[in-house]
Amino acid sequence: MNFSVLISIYHKERPEYFHRAMQSIWDEQMHKPDEIVLVLDGPLNEILDHAIDMWKTKLNEVLTIVPLEKNVGLGEALNIGLAHCRYDVVARMDTDDIAMPHRFALQRQMFESEEIDICGSWISEFDTDEAVTVSIRKVPAHHNEIARFAKYRNPLNHPSVMYRKSVVELAGNYRDMAGFEDYYLWVRILMHGGRFVNIQEPLVHMRAGYGQLERRSGREYARHEYAFLRTLRTSGFLSGYEWVRNVMLRIPARVVPNRLLKTIYKRLRDMSKH
Repeated sequence: MNFSVLISIYHKERPEYFHRAMQSIWDEQMHKPDEIVLVLDGPLNEILDHAIDMWKTKLNEVLTIVPLEKNVGLGEALNIGLAHCRYDVVARMDTDDIAMPHRFALQRQMFESEEIDICGSWISEFDTDEAVTVSIRKVPAHHNEIARFAKYRNPLNHPSVMYRKSVVELAGNYRDMAGFEDYYLWVRILMHGGRFVNIQEPLVHMRAGYGQLERRSGREYARHEYAFLRTLRTSGFLSGYEWVRNVMLRIPARVVPNRLLKTIYKRLRDMSKH
């Protein structure tokens, strides 16, 4: 089974993180991808351009580079990149994360043995030292559990997924939904009858930290989340009760003061160590 890896990069990303991500998906993989599609989401900078040139020289035809004239955002960049993927099975990866050496081998085996459309996994998180895991983000294993979980939380870790391009296209690709493009895609695939599974171990090591939590808070993020929940209600994915419950539980949590947010972050990290 041939498969592509789909990545997007923009000017604020760090070249050392990009190198580490590429090492993890090529040099260290037990089963290497047949193609890597790298979308340049707008003009980059000289250092990133040089890093990409190094990998193009190394990988040659395996690496397809798709340059965009301006920054269009992750969702649209992935739509453009997906159109350039030669194979129906596509693995997502972010340019600041690290794939476990057996990631693609396990996911490929799952696609060959099960009738599925999307395969995700748990992810482990680290702050600065990749050798020190600070938490593990777990998601349900089986399709019915995933479908129920999706009513209240994102059921997949986006950087860990491998999916069928044809199913993503049938559901309408990534759509404009600030902060929730991937979650919205999973919901539409579920509503189109797509089959999901999550491997119950971390297959991606993800850079985390307080900054990530801070980006998912504040009044603007709360407005985006409210708009997303309204869309899920009007589409029929959420019942009236489920919509009210989500709004009451999720929106207030987004507007807590920064000082309290830092306290919550520290406690979550402490809890994850036990």
